[in-house]
Amino acid sequence: MWCMNVNTQSQYIPNILSLKMQHQEFEPPEELRDTIKCFWYNRRESGEEQSSFEVVPDGYAEIIFHFGSVLSIASNGDLQPLPSPFMMGLLNQPAIFYTKNRLEIIAIRCFPWTVFDLLGLPSGKEGVHIFEHPIAQLQPMLNKLIHAGRIDEALAQVKQYLLNARSGVATNSMLFKAGIAMREANGTMPVSQVAAAAHATVRTLERNFKQSSGYTVKDVSALIRFEQVRNHLWHYPDCNLAGLAHELGYTDQSHLSREFKRYSGTTPAAFARKAKKGKQAVSNDFVAFIQS
Repeated sequence: MWCMNVNTQSQYIPNILSLKMQHQEFEPPEELRDTIKCFWYNRRESGEEQSSFEVVPDGYAEIIFHFGSVLSIASNGDLQPLPSPFMMGLLNQPAIFYTKNRLEIIAIRCFPWTVFDLLGLPSGKEGVHIFEHPIAQLQPMLNKLIHAGRIDEALAQVKQYLLNARSGVATNSMLFKAGIAMREANGTMPVSQVAAAAHATVRTLERNFKQSSGYTVKDVSALIRFEQVRNHLWHYPDCNLAGLAHELGYTDQSHLSREFKRYSGTTPAAFARKAKKGKQAVSNDFVAFIQS
């Protein structure tokens, strides 16, 4: 949902940013891998003038801690400052964020069918989810560590908190199996086959999935498939869209284009042109980043 080096493997590739940045990703401990995709740290320098960046939908939810400059989101024509932490849930359209000077982020990228249970919160469809939770008590300590440049220690604190939280949550093997099937199929698997992979009926799976994530299997599968198109267009902007549509199970190229525009607000061709320009802008100091 946020920022990732172009050399990383896919997940979700949103906006292309020409900014001075540092980005690192970290594997979760074994005990958290059924719940969390990864942890990541990002630092961006954008100068005195307020700048914006775009986050494009994908199939993940993220818990975001931020430090330094105020981070705001555009909402109904106004800028809404965001607390730390907040959650980025699943999006149906791009979200625009604003900041200036230095912004640093520590984030937890979660599977959308696990994040609410992990935090003990009711599921919902909010793109930006502002919540009250004991995890916010980490903010003062993390702020000191980040300010001192002790990123590894800050991440260790977050990991330990989530290990403790995870130990109190019962494993839902049905959702875990369903999630693996959806991811391995790149979002192309029909709901009936996802249910079969999870050893559940369609009705039972849908009820559990919506209860835990706020969304249906079909909703999340569509976002996962969109990610694959976006990732492919970033790496291969001159690819054949008709062939890509066939590979990912769209009815035809027009179907792919409609779905891509629905989530990104732009056409596949326009995104591919932007990707080309972004790659050309890469240098040692100013790096084009994409979401992973």
